[in-house]
Amino acid sequence: MSIVTKSIVNADAEARYLSPGELDGIKGFVTSGEKRLRIAQVLTDNRDRIVKQAGDQLFQKRPDVVSPGGNAYGQEMTATCLRDLDYYLRLVTYGVVAGDATPIEEIGLVGVREMYKSLGTPIDAVAAGVNGMKSVAASLLSAEDAAEAGSYFDAVVGGLQ
Repeated sequence: MSIVTKSIVNADAEARYLSPGELDGIKGFVTSGEKRLRIAQVLTDNRDRIVKQAGDQLFQKRPDVVSPGGNAYGQEMTATCLRDLDYYLRLVTYGVVAGDATPIEEIGLVGVREMYKSLGTPIDAVAAGVNGMKSVAASLLSAEDAAEAGSYFDAVVGGLQ
């Protein structure tokens, strides 16, 4: 839930106008909108590169994942793994645009641990792939923008564990 929605819901629940502090928070959110959109655009424009490089890093660090018997063994399963990373990158862009991790939690992390456990997928490997995307994305962004985006990658990793 964005700061705008949270502020309105809270004020309405108390049958009051928005406080000066809430209005300042909303102003900051609106002011930072261009930055958040810029970050989301860089991530979107470079999604193939981010996913591929993070996948390559993951498979080098965790060869068991792509070895016979591993969850990403074979071309089809490797593609499925990269598809999942792409999905988590998309969720990160949603969080960045919203300025809040709620879309990540509500859209993409409900039941994910249980799903991976039932499939025998090592969750730590998925988290390592997401951290790899965070690293690749950081190389494409300014330090300030990388820090902003990084918190959303961290939200995904936290939700996986």
